[in-house]
Amino acid sequence: MNIYPKGYFKKVEEITIQYLLQNKIKVLILDVDNTLIDYNQNLTQETITWAKNLKGQGMKLYILSNTNNKQKVEKVANELEIPYKNLAMKPLKKGFIKIQQEIQEPPEKIAVIGDQIFTDILGGNRCKMFTILVDPINPKDYWYTAWKRPIENKIKQKIKQTTTTY
Repeated sequence: MNIYPKGYFKKVEEITIQYLLQNKIKVLILDVDNTLIDYNQNLTQETITWAKNLKGQGMKLYILSNTNNKQKVEKVANELEIPYKNLAMKPLKKGFIKIQQEIQEPPEKIAVIGDQIFTDILGGNRCKMFTILVDPINPKDYWYTAWKRPIENKIKQKIKQTTTTY
């Protein structure tokens, strides 16, 4: 079970086009909750600008979320003008593979970006995709995520020692 990401950043906006191109990435699969939006569903102008700039430089972006709240994901996707899938059941492979088949890119050219090790990173690694862990936007979590954070924080300490941090 590979729970270690290939990259680690404090927030998505720190991930540059140079970093992505250096790693031969053409597509980003993005998590929503606590990766793009906070607990109160706020999407910052900084995140909108970051997504727009990456798209303007040829990067394809796609949202893959575990949430059953379609309206929440759809709102973020519409604001960023990118496609989405909800009810992904990460870390299962199904959602990742559906996106890969739609965009027709090999897994090594796809980066999965998220704030959770046991969903985003594990799922992306299982599909042989390039994985990037970001810190949660806000320490406040939904109950079904909060119980995993202490375990993830212990793993993060090791990640910070073994993974390139930017």
